[in-house]
Parts: sequence; structure tokens; C-alpha cells
Amino acid sequence: MKTSYFRGISAAGALLFFLPGCEKEITVDLPVGEPQIVVEGSIEVGSPPFVMLSRTQGYFEPTDINSILNNFISGANVTVSNGTITDTLIEICSSQIPEEFLPIVTDLTGLSPELLQEFNVCAYTSFNPAIFGEENKTYDLRVEVENKVLTARTKINYIIPLNEVYFKKVGDTDSLGFAYGLLTDPDTLGNAYRWFAKRINKYPAWSQHAGQQKDATYIAPLGSTYDDRFFNGLTFEFAYYRGVAIGSDKEDDLNEERAFFKVGDTIAVRGCVIDRGVYAFVTSLEDQVSNAGSPFATPVNLKSNIDGGLGIWAGYAAVYDTIICLP
Repeated sequence: MKTSYFRGISAAGALLFFLPGCEKEITVDLPVGEPQIVVEGSIEVGSPPFVMLSRTQGYFEPTDINSILNNFISGANVTVSNGTITDTLIEICSSQIPEEFLPIVTDLTGLSPELLQEFNVCAYTSFNPAIFGEENKTYDLRVEVENKVLTARTKINYIIPLNEVYFKKVGDTDSLGFAYGLLTDPDTLGNAYRWFAKRINKYPAWSQHAGQQKDATYIAPLGSTYDDRFFNGLTFEFAYYRGVAIGSDKEDDLNEERAFFKVGDTIAVRGCVIDRGVYAFVTSLEDQVSNAGSPFATPVNLKSNIDGGLGIWAGYAAVYDTIICLP
């Protein structure tokens, strides 16, 4: 079967050499889609809701940082309800945030403190503890902006603790390895999880990034989600490589240490239980990212849980731990 296929390709390729050469200018008018509202929202146990709004960009529009940040939306009416209380979120911009709180916003947004200081990025949140995330509660999001209404629902499930987290070297390397975890899944089919990690130790004096914390924010590596279809009710071990921040210019993100943790690192771990809507969105997003650039990949549609727009409204039942990478 394979032999016939490649023979067919070769024959077709050979035929092209005997066809007369010709050139014709072809102009293709691509339809311009109406911009859509994109929601990036989350709520975690013990934390306030946090929502960022933006618009989609056309395929051929500029992708520099200014054009991207100009697509963020302000002036929306955003509410979150837990079934008992409905709270209107307040808009807060990075120019209003004291410098000592920027690392917290960095964890929520994924944007570096430097970027938050340089550009005025706005988001929506609440200081009302009554609407902070709680286990086993459902949260409804409603966004009114630009004559549009967007709605979404997510559930914060019960926290499932990590039994243990640790570092192990791989192969015959002297210092590089992966982060491992041990988790006992409840005997209820359908649990889903997501993993984040960041290195909180600093680069050494000889590094071009000397004195900087290695990772400014929690990073979810590609393949960060998994569910319990194969280990329902069991205790299982899992491993993750190191995620890399988009556009990073750090030396260990550009050399043979890319994707590895190493001896001497201190890793802050964030393990999350997620609902099925969040699981479907993240897995479809990761499939799309991993397929990018492949002409043989199956097209993937993002499975957004936003009605009236795109994006995600995610509930996280998160636990935190620390790994010290020893030899």
C-alpha cells in the first residue's frame, strides 16, 4: 500500500517535467470575518474571579505587541454569580497596580511584570470575598460589551491533593530531568486535571539573566491536561517536562536544556482539578498548537465554553507544592 502511494507521487512528479511551463497571476480574495470577543477568565478556590477580554485578529493583521495589546477590551459590564450572589466585577488596569502586587497579576495573566508596567493592560476582578472561589460550586459569567452578551458556566470541583511531587534525572544526563507527581484518583469516572509549574530560583551570576527568577509565572507545558479514563480509582505516577514561556530569549530555553528541569532548581507546582468543559477546551487548544505547521494534521476546532464568543471560563480546584531538584 505504501509502495503504491509513493510510486504514484513519483510518477506525478515526473510528469510535471514534460508539461509546458506557464505562469499566471492569481488573486484570491479571502473573506474578512467579523471580529469576535475572546474571554480569558478563571476562578480558583480562595481567589477572586479574573477576566480579560479581547478581540480576534485577522490572519494578515500585524502581530507585534502593540497591535495585540490594542485588541484588549475595556468598558465592559462583567458579572459573576455563584447561584446565591451576583457580583459586578470592577475593571482594573496594570498602571493602577502597586509594583509589589505585579507578581500576583503575572501569575493570573501570564504577562511579565515588565510588560504590565510598560503597557496598560486592563482586566476585571472583584474584592468581594463572598464571590471568591469555593469547592463544589458552579459559577456563571456574563459579559455585556459592544452590544453583545456573552455567557459561560464553569464548576470548581473538589480539591484532589497530590500525594507526592519529586524530581528525577532522565537517561544518562548528569543534571537534567523531569518533574514527577503521585496522585490517587477518586473512584468516580470523569475527573480531569491540569498541571502548571514554575522555577522560583534565580539565574546565577554568570548568566545573562543573572539575578532574575527563572520563570515569572506558572507555565502549563503542552499536554498539561489529562483525565482518569485509564486510571479511575487508582494511584498513579505521572511526569511532566518543563514548559517554556512564549517568546523566551533565556539561554536555557534556547539550548539543550530546553524543556528540562535541572539539579539546583526549585519548582513551584500548581496541580488543578478541572471540569469537563475546561478539559475539552485545553485539549483542543493543545491539539491545535501541536498541529500548527503540519500540512497533514487534522483541523481542530476549539471547544470553547463561551456562548456568544470564544475563549474559556475556567474553574480551578488547585493545590500547591514545591520540588527541590536534588542529584
